[in-house]
Amino acid sequence: MAELCCAIFFTGAFPANISHNNNSGNKSGLCLPLFAARYRRRKQNATHTHAQKTMAAKSDKEILENSMYEDDPNGNSAPTALHPEEQVDGQTTANEASTASTRTVPAAAVVTSPRWGPQNKGAQELASLYSPGKRAQEIICVYTCIGLMIINLVLIAKHMRLERISVAFISALCGIITADFASGLVHWAADTWGSVDLPIIGRNFLRPFREHHLDPTSITRHDFVETNGDNFMVGIPILGYLAHYFYIKTPYEIQQNFGWIAYVFLCSIFVAMTNQIHKWSHTYWGLPRWVLLLQNCHIILPRKHHRIHHVAPHETYFCITTGWLNWPLEQLRFWSSFECIIERFTGLKPRDDDLKWAKKLT
Repeated sequence: MAELCCAIFFTGAFPANISHNNNSGNKSGLCLPLFAARYRRRKQNATHTHAQKTMAAKSDKEILENSMYEDDPNGNSAPTALHPEEQVDGQTTANEASTASTRTVPAAAVVTSPRWGPQNKGAQELASLYSPGKRAQEIICVYTCIGLMIINLVLIAKHMRLERISVAFISALCGIITADFASGLVHWAADTWGSVDLPIIGRNFLRPFREHHLDPTSITRHDFVETNGDNFMVGIPILGYLAHYFYIKTPYEIQQNFGWIAYVFLCSIFVAMTNQIHKWSHTYWGLPRWVLLLQNCHIILPRKHHRIHHVAPHETYFCITTGWLNWPLEQLRFWSSFECIIERFTGLKPRDDDLKWAKKLT
């Protein structure tokens, strides 16, 4: 603050050539602007450095030390430890942690419960809560939603005109951005609030989120129905309304509102496919080349990008359709601001239930 006051004083309060005597006048006229210029440069450099630190994502070291080794899930299924000489100031380097993840040591030396993976006790208990009733709901939703997708696609193709192609592209862009934000909102809410013990929604809709944090690669072992059932359910009322809209409106009205129709349809498709895209971001083997291309171009959620979310305590990067909105929302502190407001007015702690399951190692 003192430096700021001095800079204002030197540059704005008095003319540069003011002096208390004639002999030192020229010297003052040179020194004062130089001091102000140096101050401005130093301030700009400090601001730039701070901005770089703020913009930086979590480091590779943080990711490796605080998330599951998804490219080697078997390394998370056995007790692990490090030799004392491999520890530096109580922390492990990224390469050392990766190597140590696959080394088994005597049970007396370590806690034998894995922190992540299919052998984690919490993950096993959560997986056992998947019920036949939930499976039936998912089957019904998947087949119903696919039927509505086909009906609406045929109706849109029937009313498509050549001059509407540009509108369809803009609608697709807006739709995928909307779906990305919606995925983040639902993901944040389900990760952060509520409990598996809540009636109806707890076991049926919050349980998969808790299991996923304890065993991130479990999603790769789920079939198409279990992976996409809930997201397809969200698309049913929207696509049902759209099919009804085609039925009650005239061809002229449909043409007038074609951009809105295309937006609603494509947004519904992206929402329905979000968890499949999410599954691909956890899949390290056997992906089709076109999926890898879309990931590498960041058209859909890339694997390395989503890995940032899986750094405990899972408090950032919630958008999982494309991930485009993760960085700007993080810079705005969008999710953390809402968490502070909710905690202040309700007393609820963010991710309290998620932490409870994370501690359930035995």
